Amino acid sequence: MKEKERTYLCIDLKSFYASVECVERGLDPMKTKLVVADPERTDKTICLAVTPAMKALGVSSRCRVFEIPKNIDYIKATPRMGLYLEYSAKIYGIYLKYFHEEDIHVYSVDEAFMDATAYRRVYGDDVKKLAVRIMEDVYKNTGITATCGIGTNLYLAKIALDITAKHVDDHIGILDEKTYREKLWNHRPLTDFWRIGRGTSQRLEKYGIFTMRQIAHADEDLLYRAFGIDAELLIDHAWGRETATIKDIKEYVPKSRSLSSGQVLSCDYTYEKARLIVHEMTELLCLEMIDKRLVTDSISLYAGYSNRLEIAPARGSLTLPFYTASDRIIQEAMDSLYQKIISQDYLIKRVTISFNRLLDENQEQCDLFNDMDEILEEKAMLRTVINIKKRFGRNAIFRGMNLEEGATTIERNNQIGGHRA
Repeated sequence: MKEKERTYLCIDLKSFYASVECVERGLDPMKTKLVVADPERTDKTICLAVTPAMKALGVSSRCRVFEIPKNIDYIKATPRMGLYLEYSAKIYGIYLKYFHEEDIHVYSVDEAFMDATAYRRVYGDDVKKLAVRIMEDVYKNTGITATCGIGTNLYLAKIALDITAKHVDDHIGILDEKTYREKLWNHRPLTDFWRIGRGTSQRLEKYGIFTMRQIAHADEDLLYRAFGIDAELLIDHAWGRETATIKDIKEYVPKSRSLSSGQVLSCDYTYEKARLIVHEMTELLCLEMIDKRLVTDSISLYAGYSNRLEIAPARGSLTLPFYTASDRIIQEAMDSLYQKIISQDYLIKRVTISFNRLLDENQEQCDLFNDMDEILEEKAMLRTVINIKKRFGRNAIFRGMNLEEGATTIERNNQIGGHRA
């Protein structure tokens, strides 16, 4: 690498959840046929992970259980999200042996970026040797196999991981702008590239664009008309350019903040049962907002109807008369919005709520119809609830509605990311 160039590593833990389950069983993740999926859910549930041995048989990493060929004999492992987080934290500790935390960006539970630029004086210019050393350290201490991408910017490190590393025996891909154009400009499909989903790919195909080379040489005005400001990132990535650094990511402060919560219900819910779910979710989001010392003046609600119905989802927003974190006020507003936009004639399968335009709690307001002393008293009570939950567990205290038929809060409090802890 040239002195002026930066050097990034992007390390991914191969089939992470499935690998952890194999290690816990004393099995080889590379040879064992194992799927991580909740056996208590229907066979339509999405698999959280499958081992490389399953992928070798043509099983997709995010397939549904019923899509797995019946002739494959495999182990079905119940998700254990708490265990996976323990492994992830242990591996992060390994990364800290080599890099300062300010030079590490955790992208997900199984993937992280490291800025190795300043460490070349310590480890030498052969960054690949450093990658091998870290990967061997991870395997020795956890039994988890890692793959790595090395690039002169964050984007190239990610692409080197996602595309190049898969086709080499040592699982380490290396790219700079020149080799990116030489090796991947004609690579297909475009969906293999970071941040290009199926929708973007299909829109590009309408203009006869199927490769990064074609994006790089396309009419920029056409791309801006089709994708707006997103075209700028698309063009830069087509050329292998990326200006953002880990330092930029850590220093980024969004112009607006929001909190959201969503869940896919275990079965189709009636209007009243789904209304209960919205009450539960609103309460939990209010607690989170209070804990983070924030207030809102805007709420949103989305409800997707039963998969059996070809009906557009219901969605709407409501602006509150002032900024608040009051559970009582927000519950009343959310219920009003629910009654306004949700049809009583259809069963509901998915619900998402959002609190938008969040500000620090010192911006909290009131009006003539609400007593600020009562609002502050309510907030003090809810802070007590938060402290009890933090000390004794999320189910240490709950409302009567959480015991009603169809309520999900108590069950979800035992989950991480919607899966068993």
